[in-house]
Amino acid sequence: MTIRVRAFAMFVAALMSGGPVHAESEFRSPWANKERAIILDGYEHNSFNLMEIAKDPRVAAFIHKGSDGMPANYHCNRIVDAMQQELCKRIWRNYSVSRELYQTRRQLAKALGLKWGAYHLGRPGNPIEQANHFIDYTDPADDELMAIDIEDNDPDKFMSLQDAQIFAEHIKFRTGRYPVLYTNGITARYIADHRLELPILSRLPLWYARYQSDIAPHFPKGNWQDYVLWQFTSQNNCSERRCPYRPPGTSRDIDVNIADMTVTELKRTWPFGGLVDAIPPDNLPTPRDKPPYQQPVLVASTEPLLPPVKPAVDSTITASVLEQPTGQLRARTLTIDALSLALSQSVSRQLDHFYETLPFGITTACLKKTNMAADAPDRIRYPALTPFL
Repeated sequence: MTIRVRAFAMFVAALMSGGPVHAESEFRSPWANKERAIILDGYEHNSFNLMEIAKDPRVAAFIHKGSDGMPANYHCNRIVDAMQQELCKRIWRNYSVSRELYQTRRQLAKALGLKWGAYHLGRPGNPIEQANHFIDYTDPADDELMAIDIEDNDPDKFMSLQDAQIFAEHIKFRTGRYPVLYTNGITARYIADHRLELPILSRLPLWYARYQSDIAPHFPKGNWQDYVLWQFTSQNNCSERRCPYRPPGTSRDIDVNIADMTVTELKRTWPFGGLVDAIPPDNLPTPRDKPPYQQPVLVASTEPLLPPVKPAVDSTITASVLEQPTGQLRARTLTIDALSLALSQSVSRQLDHFYETLPFGITTACLKKTNMAADAPDRIRYPALTPFL
Protein backbone atom coordinates (compact mmCIF):
# COMPACT_ATOMS: atom_id res chain seq x y z
CA MET A 1 0.00 0.00 0.00
CA THR A 2 1.47 3.35 -0.99
CA ILE A 3 1.86 6.20 1.49
CA ARG A 4 -0.89 8.20 -0.25
CA VAL A 5 -3.35 5.30 -0.08
CA ARG A 6 -2.48 4.63 3.58
CA ALA A 7 -3.03 8.28 4.48
CA PHE A 8 -6.38 8.28 2.68
CA ALA A 9 -7.38 5.13 4.56
CA MET A 10 -6.51 6.73 7.89
CA PHE A 11 -8.54 9.80 6.92
CA VAL A 12 -11.59 7.69 6.06
CA ALA A 13 -11.21 5.66 9.28
CA ALA A 14 -11.15 8.81 11.35
CA LEU A 15 -14.29 10.10 9.67
CA MET A 16 -16.10 6.79 10.13
CA SER A 17 -15.19 6.65 13.83
CA GLY A 18 -16.40 10.19 14.43
CA GLY A 19 -13.01 11.20 15.88
CA PRO A 20 -10.73 14.03 14.78
CA VAL A 21 -8.33 13.39 11.92
CA HIS A 22 -5.37 14.52 14.10
CA ALA A 23 -6.14 11.98 16.84
CA GLU A 24 -3.08 9.89 15.87
CA SER A 25 -0.67 12.72 16.59
CA GLU A 26 -2.67 14.07 19.54
CA PHE A 27 -2.85 10.95 21.72
CA ARG A 28 -0.11 8.71 20.30
CA SER A 29 3.54 9.79 20.70
CA PRO A 30 3.03 13.44 19.69
CA TRP A 31 6.65 14.22 20.68
CA ALA A 32 7.67 12.44 17.48
CA ASN A 33 6.21 15.42 15.63
CA LYS A 34 9.03 17.97 15.66
CA GLU A 35 6.55 20.82 15.25
CA ARG A 36 4.97 20.16 18.64
CA ALA A 37 6.03 22.41 21.55
CA ILE A 38 7.89 21.03 24.56
CA ILE A 39 7.38 22.36 28.11
CA LEU A 40 9.57 21.43 31.09
CA ASP A 41 8.61 21.43 34.74
CA GLY A 42 10.75 21.03 37.84
CA TYR A 43 11.18 21.95 41.49
CA GLU A 44 13.87 23.32 43.79
CA HIS A 45 15.86 20.05 44.02
CA ASN A 46 16.22 19.59 40.23
CA SER A 47 19.53 20.54 38.66
CA PHE A 48 19.36 21.96 35.12
CA ASN A 49 20.96 24.56 32.90
CA LEU A 50 18.44 27.04 31.56
CA MET A 51 20.86 28.49 29.02
CA GLU A 52 21.36 25.04 27.47
CA ILE A 53 17.63 24.30 27.63
CA ALA A 54 16.82 27.49 25.72
CA LYS A 55 18.94 26.26 22.81
CA ASP A 56 16.30 23.61 21.98
CA PRO A 57 13.92 25.39 19.57
CA ARG A 58 11.05 23.10 20.62
CA VAL A 59 11.22 24.09 24.31
CA ALA A 60 8.72 26.92 24.72
CA ALA A 61 8.17 27.22 28.48
CA PHE A 62 9.20 26.16 31.96
CA ILE A 63 6.79 25.50 34.85
CA HIS A 64 8.39 25.59 38.31
CA LYS A 65 7.05 24.42 41.63
CA GLY A 66 5.89 27.32 43.74
CA SER A 67 4.24 26.82 47.10
CA ASP A 68 3.48 23.57 48.92
CA GLY A 69 0.44 23.24 51.15
CA MET A 70 -0.10 25.72 53.96
CA PRO A 71 2.25 28.68 54.51
CA ALA A 72 5.28 28.13 56.73
CA ASN A 73 5.16 29.32 60.34
CA TYR A 74 7.61 32.18 60.88
CA HIS A 75 6.76 32.67 64.58
CA CYS A 76 9.18 29.92 65.58
CA ASN A 77 10.33 31.67 68.77
CA ARG A 78 6.83 31.33 70.18
CA ILE A 79 7.14 27.54 70.22
CA VAL A 80 8.09 26.25 73.69
CA ASP A 81 9.37 22.79 72.73
CA ALA A 82 13.03 23.08 71.63
CA MET A 83 12.89 20.33 68.97
CA GLN A 84 9.70 21.71 67.44
CA GLN A 85 11.21 25.19 67.44
CA GLU A 86 14.32 23.97 65.59
CA LEU A 87 12.15 22.10 63.08
CA CYS A 88 10.11 25.25 62.51
CA LYS A 89 13.29 27.26 61.84
CA ARG A 90 14.56 24.68 59.33
CA ILE A 91 11.25 24.70 57.47
CA TRP A 92 11.32 28.47 57.35
CA ARG A 93 14.91 28.54 56.08
CA ASN A 94 14.08 26.01 53.35
CA TYR A 95 11.04 28.07 52.41
CA SER A 96 13.08 31.26 52.15
CA VAL A 97 15.86 29.64 50.10
CA SER A 98 13.43 27.90 47.73
CA ARG A 99 11.56 31.16 47.13
CA GLU A 100 14.78 33.01 46.29
CA LEU A 101 15.75 30.18 43.91
CA TYR A 102 12.31 30.36 42.30
CA GLN A 103 12.61 34.11 41.70
CA THR A 104 16.12 33.77 40.23
CA ARG A 105 15.15 30.97 37.84
CA ARG A 106 12.07 32.88 36.73
CA GLN A 107 14.03 35.98 35.80
CA LEU A 108 16.62 33.96 33.87
CA ALA A 109 14.04 31.84 32.00
CA LYS A 110 12.02 34.84 30.89
CA ALA A 111 15.21 36.66 29.86
CA LEU A 112 16.03 33.67 27.62
CA GLY A 113 12.63 33.94 25.90
CA LEU A 114 10.87 31.08 27.68
CA LYS A 115 7.32 31.34 28.93
CA TRP A 116 7.02 30.87 32.68
CA GLY A 117 4.55 29.17 35.01
CA ALA A 118 4.21 27.91 38.57
CA TYR A 119 2.22 25.22 40.34
CA HIS A 120 0.98 24.77 43.89
CA LEU A 121 1.09 21.31 45.46
CA GLY A 122 -2.30 20.96 47.12
CA ARG A 123 -2.30 19.52 50.64
CA PRO A 124 -5.05 18.98 53.24
CA GLY A 125 -5.94 22.27 54.89
CA ASN A 126 -7.71 25.54 54.25
CA PRO A 127 -7.84 25.98 50.43
CA ILE A 128 -8.23 29.77 50.62
CA GLU A 129 -5.13 30.12 52.79
CA GLN A 130 -3.26 27.88 50.35
CA ALA A 131 -4.40 30.00 47.40
CA ASN A 132 -3.21 33.16 49.16
CA HIS A 133 0.05 31.40 50.01
CA PHE A 134 0.56 30.47 46.34
CA ILE A 135 -0.04 34.04 45.16
CA ASP A 136 2.23 35.50 47.86
CA TYR A 137 4.98 32.99 47.02
CA THR A 138 4.93 33.30 43.22
CA ASP A 139 3.59 36.85 42.73
CA PRO A 140 2.35 35.78 39.26
CA ALA A 141 2.50 38.22 36.38
CA ASP A 142 -0.34 38.39 33.87
CA ASP A 143 1.61 36.29 31.34
CA GLU A 144 2.55 33.51 33.77
CA LEU A 145 0.70 30.20 33.98
CA MET A 146 -0.75 29.08 37.33
CA ALA A 147 -1.55 25.45 38.17
CA ILE A 148 -2.97 23.42 41.03
CA ASP A 149 -1.27 20.05 41.49
CA ILE A 150 -3.57 17.27 42.79
CA GLU A 151 -1.32 14.23 42.88
CA ASP A 152 -4.08 11.78 43.77
CA ASN A 153 -7.70 11.59 44.85
CA ASP A 154 -6.75 10.98 48.49
CA PRO A 155 -7.94 13.79 50.82
CA ASP A 156 -5.80 12.43 53.67
CA LYS A 157 -2.59 13.16 51.73
CA PHE A 158 -3.56 15.79 49.18
CA MET A 159 -6.10 18.56 48.76
CA SER A 160 -9.61 17.19 48.30
CA LEU A 161 -11.35 17.74 44.99
CA GLN A 162 -13.99 19.94 46.63
CA ASP A 163 -11.26 22.09 48.23
CA ALA A 164 -9.47 22.25 44.88
CA GLN A 165 -12.57 23.90 43.44
CA ILE A 166 -12.49 26.50 46.22
CA PHE A 167 -8.76 27.02 45.56
CA ALA A 168 -9.41 27.60 41.85
CA GLU A 169 -12.27 30.01 42.55
CA HIS A 170 -10.11 32.05 44.94
CA ILE A 171 -7.28 32.20 42.41
CA LYS A 172 -9.81 33.53 39.91
CA PHE A 173 -11.04 36.07 42.48
CA ARG A 174 -7.51 37.29 43.25
CA THR A 175 -6.01 37.27 39.74
CA GLY A 176 -8.92 37.26 37.28
CA ARG A 177 -7.73 33.94 35.81
CA TYR A 178 -8.29 30.26 36.54
CA PRO A 179 -5.38 27.88 37.16
CA VAL A 180 -4.57 24.79 35.10
CA LEU A 181 -5.30 21.42 36.75
CA TYR A 182 -2.41 18.94 36.99
CA THR A 183 -3.42 15.39 37.89
CA ASN A 184 -3.02 11.74 36.96
CA GLY A 185 -5.24 9.58 34.76
CA ILE A 186 -7.33 7.95 37.50
CA THR A 187 -8.14 11.23 39.23
CA ALA A 188 -8.85 12.94 35.92
CA ARG A 189 -11.33 10.23 34.96
CA TYR A 190 -13.06 10.51 38.33
CA ILE A 191 -13.43 14.26 37.86
CA ALA A 192 -14.71 13.77 34.31
CA ASP A 193 -17.28 11.20 35.47
CA HIS A 194 -18.45 13.51 38.29
CA ARG A 195 -18.33 16.76 36.34
CA LEU A 196 -21.83 17.80 37.46
CA GLU A 197 -20.64 17.62 41.08
CA LEU A 198 -17.32 19.35 40.22
CA PRO A 199 -18.41 22.02 37.73
CA ILE A 200 -15.27 24.17 38.07
CA LEU A 201 -12.60 21.53 38.54
CA SER A 202 -13.84 19.53 35.55
CA ARG A 203 -13.53 22.60 33.30
CA LEU A 204 -10.04 23.73 34.24
CA PRO A 205 -7.55 23.24 31.40
CA LEU A 206 -6.07 19.77 31.89
CA TRP A 207 -2.38 19.12 32.48
CA TYR A 208 -2.44 15.34 32.09
CA ALA A 209 0.20 13.08 33.67
CA ARG A 210 0.54 9.66 32.05
CA TYR A 211 3.82 8.00 31.05
CA GLN A 212 2.73 5.95 28.07
CA SER A 213 3.08 6.42 24.35
CA ASP A 214 -0.65 5.92 23.71
CA ILE A 215 -3.28 7.55 25.92
CA ALA A 216 -6.19 7.33 23.47
CA PRO A 217 -7.86 4.40 25.33
CA HIS A 218 -7.41 6.09 28.72
CA PHE A 219 -8.04 9.78 28.16
CA PRO A 220 -10.86 10.85 30.53
CA LYS A 221 -12.90 12.95 28.07
CA GLY A 222 -15.88 14.46 29.93
CA ASN A 223 -15.51 18.20 29.40
CA TRP A 224 -11.92 17.58 28.27
CA GLN A 225 -11.76 16.76 24.59
CA ASP A 226 -8.04 17.49 24.55
CA TYR A 227 -5.22 18.13 26.99
CA VAL A 228 -3.48 21.46 27.31
CA LEU A 229 -0.28 19.76 28.45
CA TRP A 230 0.63 16.08 28.60
CA GLN A 231 3.42 15.10 31.00
CA PHE A 232 4.82 12.09 29.17
CA THR A 233 8.32 11.83 30.65
CA SER A 234 9.62 11.61 34.21
CA GLN A 235 11.89 9.31 36.18
CA ASN A 236 9.19 6.65 35.78
CA ASN A 237 10.00 6.07 32.11
CA CYS A 238 13.34 7.81 31.54
CA SER A 239 16.60 5.97 32.16
CA GLU A 240 20.23 6.72 31.34
CA ARG A 241 20.05 4.54 28.22
CA ARG A 242 16.56 5.30 26.96
CA CYS A 243 14.22 8.26 27.37
CA PRO A 244 11.23 9.44 25.26
CA TYR A 245 12.65 12.96 25.15
CA ARG A 246 15.57 14.55 26.98
CA PRO A 247 16.23 18.25 26.31
CA PRO A 248 19.78 19.57 26.52
CA GLY A 249 20.88 20.87 29.89
CA THR A 250 18.71 18.41 31.84
CA SER A 251 19.05 15.03 33.52
CA ARG A 252 16.51 12.25 33.58
CA ASP A 253 14.81 13.56 36.74
CA ILE A 254 13.30 16.51 34.86
CA ASP A 255 9.66 16.23 33.78
CA VAL A 256 8.90 16.77 30.10
CA ASN A 257 5.52 17.79 28.67
CA ILE A 258 4.04 18.10 25.20
CA ALA A 259 1.41 20.48 23.84
CA ASP A 260 -0.83 19.78 20.86
CA MET A 261 0.35 22.98 19.15
CA THR A 262 3.43 24.61 17.76
CA VAL A 263 5.79 26.81 19.77
CA THR A 264 4.26 29.92 18.21
CA GLU A 265 0.72 28.76 18.97
CA LEU A 266 1.65 27.85 22.54
CA LYS A 267 3.22 31.21 23.29
CA ARG A 268 0.19 32.94 21.82
CA THR A 269 -2.24 30.87 23.90
CA TRP A 270 -0.23 30.95 27.14
CA PRO A 271 -1.14 31.14 30.09
CA PHE A 272 -4.52 29.33 29.62
CA GLY A 273 -6.56 31.32 32.13
CA GLY A 274 -10.09 30.33 31.13
CA LEU A 275 -12.42 27.35 31.40
CA VAL A 276 -13.07 24.72 28.76
CA ASP A 277 -16.59 24.36 27.39
CA ALA A 278 -18.99 22.28 29.45
CA ILE A 279 -20.29 19.10 27.80
CA PRO A 280 -23.35 17.58 29.55
CA PRO A 281 -23.30 13.82 30.20
CA ASP A 282 -25.13 11.62 27.73
CA ASN A 283 -27.64 10.51 30.37
CA LEU A 284 -28.44 14.03 31.59
CA PRO A 285 -32.24 14.56 31.59
CA THR A 286 -33.42 17.28 29.24
CA PRO A 287 -36.73 19.21 29.12
CA ARG A 288 -37.97 17.04 26.28
CA ASP A 289 -37.65 13.99 28.53
CA LYS A 290 -40.47 15.28 30.74
CA PRO A 291 -43.75 13.33 30.23
CA PRO A 292 -46.39 15.36 28.37
CA TYR A 293 -49.16 16.92 30.43
CA GLN A 294 -52.35 14.90 30.44
CA GLN A 295 -55.80 16.34 31.02
CA PRO A 296 -57.71 14.75 33.94
CA VAL A 297 -60.15 12.06 32.84
CA LEU A 298 -63.82 12.60 33.79
CA VAL A 299 -65.62 9.38 34.77
CA ALA A 300 -69.44 9.21 34.65
CA SER A 301 -71.34 7.19 37.28
CA THR A 302 -74.97 6.06 37.45
CA GLU A 303 -74.98 6.21 41.25
CA PRO A 304 -75.91 9.59 42.78
CA LEU A 305 -73.29 11.30 44.90
CA LEU A 306 -74.01 11.16 48.61
CA PRO A 307 -73.99 14.43 50.54
CA PRO A 308 -70.91 14.94 52.66
CA VAL A 309 -71.31 13.60 56.16
CA LYS A 310 -70.74 16.18 58.85
CA PRO A 311 -69.09 15.00 62.04
CA ALA A 312 -71.35 14.80 65.06
CA VAL A 313 -71.10 17.75 67.47
CA ASP A 314 -71.70 17.34 71.17
CA SER A 315 -74.16 20.14 72.02
CA THR A 316 -73.97 19.65 75.78
CA ILE A 317 -71.49 20.81 78.39
CA THR A 318 -70.89 19.98 82.06
CA ALA A 319 -70.72 22.98 84.44
CA SER A 320 -70.80 23.72 88.15
CA VAL A 321 -73.96 25.67 89.10
CA LEU A 322 -75.50 26.99 92.28
CA GLU A 323 -78.68 25.27 93.44
CA GLN A 324 -81.49 27.37 94.86
CA PRO A 325 -82.35 27.97 97.66
CA THR A 326 -79.36 26.16 99.30
CA GLY A 327 -76.70 28.01 97.31
CA GLN A 328 -74.61 24.84 97.01
CA LEU A 329 -72.50 24.02 93.89
CA ARG A 330 -73.69 21.05 91.83
CA ALA A 331 -72.41 19.54 88.60
CA ARG A 332 -75.02 19.87 85.85
CA THR A 333 -75.09 18.77 82.20
CA LEU A 334 -76.55 21.65 80.19
CA THR A 335 -77.11 22.41 76.58
CA ILE A 336 -75.00 25.17 75.14
CA ASP A 337 -78.06 27.38 74.70
CA ALA A 338 -79.16 26.85 78.34
CA LEU A 339 -75.67 27.60 79.64
CA SER A 340 -75.45 30.74 77.52
CA LEU A 341 -78.81 31.96 78.87
CA ALA A 342 -77.78 31.21 82.48
CA LEU A 343 -74.53 33.16 82.08
CA SER A 344 -76.38 36.12 80.64
CA GLN A 345 -78.89 36.16 83.52
CA SER A 346 -76.07 35.85 86.08
CA VAL A 347 -74.15 38.77 84.64
CA SER A 348 -77.33 40.84 84.42
CA ARG A 349 -78.20 40.23 88.08
CA GLN A 350 -74.70 41.09 89.22
CA LEU A 351 -74.69 44.34 87.25
CA ASP A 352 -78.05 45.32 88.73
CA HIS A 353 -76.74 44.68 92.22
CA PHE A 354 -73.47 46.47 91.47
CA TYR A 355 -75.22 49.76 90.79
CA GLU A 356 -77.16 49.57 94.08
CA THR A 357 -74.18 48.91 96.39
CA LEU A 358 -70.68 50.15 96.97
CA PRO A 359 -68.25 48.89 94.32
CA PHE A 360 -65.88 47.34 96.87
CA GLY A 361 -68.28 45.91 99.43
CA ILE A 362 -70.61 42.92 99.57
CA THR A 363 -73.45 43.26 102.07
CA THR A 364 -75.86 40.73 103.58
CA ALA A 365 -78.75 42.50 101.84
CA CYS A 366 -77.01 41.98 98.55
CA LEU A 367 -76.64 38.30 99.25
CA LYS A 368 -80.32 37.95 100.18
CA LYS A 369 -81.40 39.82 97.04
CA THR A 370 -79.59 37.34 94.86
CA ASN A 371 -80.70 34.33 96.94
CA MET A 372 -77.02 33.54 97.59
CA ALA A 373 -75.87 31.68 100.71
CA ALA A 374 -73.87 33.79 103.09
CA ASP A 375 -70.98 31.36 103.09
CA ALA A 376 -70.23 31.86 99.41
CA PRO A 377 -69.52 35.60 98.92
CA ASP A 378 -66.29 34.96 97.00
CA ARG A 379 -68.22 33.26 94.21
CA ILE A 380 -70.11 36.44 93.43
CA ARG A 381 -66.85 37.94 92.18
CA TYR A 382 -66.89 35.49 89.26
CA PRO A 383 -70.50 35.43 88.02
CA ALA A 384 -69.50 33.95 84.66
CA LEU A 385 -68.12 30.83 86.34
CA THR A 386 -71.03 30.28 88.80
CA PRO A 387 -74.25 30.89 86.92
CA PHE A 388 -77.51 31.37 88.84
CA LEU A 389 -80.39 29.11 87.87
